[in-house]
Order: sequence, then C-alpha cells, then structure tokens
Amino acid sequence: MTDRDPIVYPNADTDNRQPDAVSRRRLLAGSTAAGVAATAGCLGGEGEASADGATVFVFNTGDGTVSLIDPETDEVVGSQHLGLSASFPSNQYTPKLTTAASDTLWLNVDRGVRGLTVGSLAETTSFETGSGANWLEQTPDGQHLVVSAREPTHTLFRLDADPDSETFGEQTGVIDRTPEGGRGDNEGPGPCDVTIHPDGQYAYVPDLFGDTLTVVDIPAFEIETQIDVDPVGDAPAEPWMGTVSWDGSRLLVEHNEGETGSESIWDTSDPANPEPIARLTVDDGFGEGALTSEIGPDSEAGYVFTPGTNDVTVVDLLAGEVIDRLDVGGSAFVGTWGPARESLYVPVQTANEVAVIDHASREVSTTIAVGDSPYGATAAMVRPETDDTDALVSTLAQLGMFAATTETTYCIGECACGHRLEND
Repeated sequence: MTDRDPIVYPNADTDNRQPDAVSRRRLLAGSTAAGVAATAGCLGGEGEASADGATVFVFNTGDGTVSLIDPETDEVVGSQHLGLSASFPSNQYTPKLTTAASDTLWLNVDRGVRGLTVGSLAETTSFETGSGANWLEQTPDGQHLVVSAREPTHTLFRLDADPDSETFGEQTGVIDRTPEGGRGDNEGPGPCDVTIHPDGQYAYVPDLFGDTLTVVDIPAFEIETQIDVDPVGDAPAEPWMGTVSWDGSRLLVEHNEGETGSESIWDTSDPANPEPIARLTVDDGFGEGALTSEIGPDSEAGYVFTPGTNDVTVVDLLAGEVIDRLDVGGSAFVGTWGPARESLYVPVQTANEVAVIDHASREVSTTIAVGDSPYGATAAMVRPETDDTDALVSTLAQLGMFAATTETTYCIGECACGHRLEND
C-alpha cells in the first residue's frame, strides 16, 4: 500500500499504539467516574434495563468505556467498561429499533462488527470482515445490517439483523468490489461509509479510492447505480462519508479532497439515481476536514463535523450554502441525535467532552464531561442495566488498568485506537 495520507492512515508510520499508563488526565476522568458511581447507584430500577430510559451512548476510545447520557437532563448517569470501543456505530435508525432490552446495538470493532444487547451490553453476535476499517448501518425495518469494509477487503456485506431469526448475525449477501480496482496502487475502490435511504430499498456508499458514489439495491444486494464523482480542483474527489436525509430528498457526501476537504449535496428524490446539486469548500465558508454528517429532523439543515477547524459546519440543504459554523471546543469526528431528534450529541475527542447542539436554536447548549477520547455515539430508547460494580470497573479502566485488554476500532485522523489497516 503506497497511499499514506495521514488522515486515512493515522498510524501508517508508527508502531501500533496502546493507551498510556496512568496519567493525570486518566486520574481526573477516574475521579469523575467515581463521583458518578457514588451518586448514581443502580440504574434502570434495581439493576434492570429500563425500557423507557432513553439513552445516548458515547464510546470512549481511550479507555474502552461507554458513557451513558440521559437526554432529558444531559447528564452522565452511568459508565461501563466494555473492553472494546466503536468509532462509527450504527445510529441512523437505531433509536426506533431499540425499544426493548433484548434489541441490538451494532458496533464497528477491530476487523469486523459486533452486536450487543442494549439492555445488558452483552455480546450477542459478531462478524469478521477481514478489514480494519468498517462502517455499518441497519435498515429502517431492522431486518438487515449493511456493512462496508474498506481495504484490504473492499467488500460490502449484508447480515441478518433480526434477533428472532435463526440466521441472526449471519451473512446473507456479499458484493466483492475488488474487481473494480482503485486509484493508484489501491487494489479496490475503498468503499467507506454507508447510509440507507428511508425507503429501505437503497444504500449509498462513497468510494474513497474509486472516486465514485455507489448505490446498492439492498433486497437484491447488488449494485444498482455507480456515479463518477468529479473533483473541485486538481486533487482526486475522494468521497468517503455520507448521510441521507430523513425525508429521502437529499444526500450529504464528505470528501477527503485536497488540503481542506469538500462537501457535496445530492438530490435523491429518485433514490436509485442521485444527482449532485451543490459543492461546498472553504471558499464558501465551509470548515476544514469534512468527515461525517448528521441531518436535522426537518431534513432542511445538515450538520457536518469539520475537525480541521474544531467546529461543526451547518448547511442549508435546500439553498446549498453554509448557514453557520459552531465551535465545539476541539476535534469532533461524529455525532448522533438523541431519540427525540431535538439535540445532536457530538463527542469532542480532544476535550473528553460531548458538545450538545440544540437544533431549534442551532447553538451549543451545554457540554458534558465523559471518558477518555470519546469518538463514536449512538442512542436508544433503553437504558442498560448497570450497578456500582460496573461503575467501579469503569473507574479502574479510566485509570488505565485494562489498557492491554481493550480492543481497537478504526478512527480517522486523531486515532487513539492503535491498529494498522494492512494485514498483520
């Protein structure tokens, strides 16, 4: 592999990193967690998962813990050490699909994906893709999980996501993308993110090394359409992340293009044949390093995480222009809506905080202290079972006691996760 973009390959020229030993930052985080343990006690009613306890899950890549946030109070109400982390968990339709304790949270982990029961955070299924960089999304009906695995696999997978099915967690479809090849010495198109149209029929996959946008027919599990994506300047377009709107009319695509990145807006009123309608760069007031995005509940505003300028760029999807730039106090790579879709929760990895953006005012309403190096986030209508023992173990994890046993997940840019993408 000769492409050594430091954003795509944050650990290309270093040994695999493991979290540090006990540090002052970890001690402070541990003290915070201990305080939560002392005041929170048992959550969910005598150690049982609460079916009406809406929760935002924030995965802390630095210590392998998950912080549980109550979206009603915007407070951390618990923490649990999982021994793993997720940078891009499934979050698009997850809240409405996790209304019972037995429902599943889907996470991207080292070399594959994993399902955890939302009520206990116990593993129910896992699937290895052969790639260190994976993205995943569940269909709106909860029947399928579509997984995009980048190099060296360059493959799309469809898994059975129905926990009541006899084939739950098993592969039900596959598209090998390696025959397409990729730019330069890349042995495939580098399928990155996956976002699913609300009709559940089509998935959109930006191809980092193919400079294409691929539309996948999910029931048939075959490529429906593939569109060449033109660059703005002399550098390749490099589309790699995307989010389709709740009403299905617009698609945002992030590009790792040139020095500062770019953003494209697509018309998806014909879901099988998206058409580009606008392209935004720093010359349009856009932030730097466009990475991922979330779209507001009214499908009129897009929130693009631009960690290169430590902000979130707000875009008018209808006018195709930048509305605002929201300072989040550090580098944030992803975010998730709370179950009510009123607030956007943005883990700020470099500040060990979550910035909460109120959609109505389009302002940062508060910040929440969480664990070490928060990155991925998702939400559910269930609050997991947890108790003082979980809080104690979480505190020890934040002190660095379990660093050697914490599994990795691929992080773009600032990577606390440590593994290489190539075959070891």
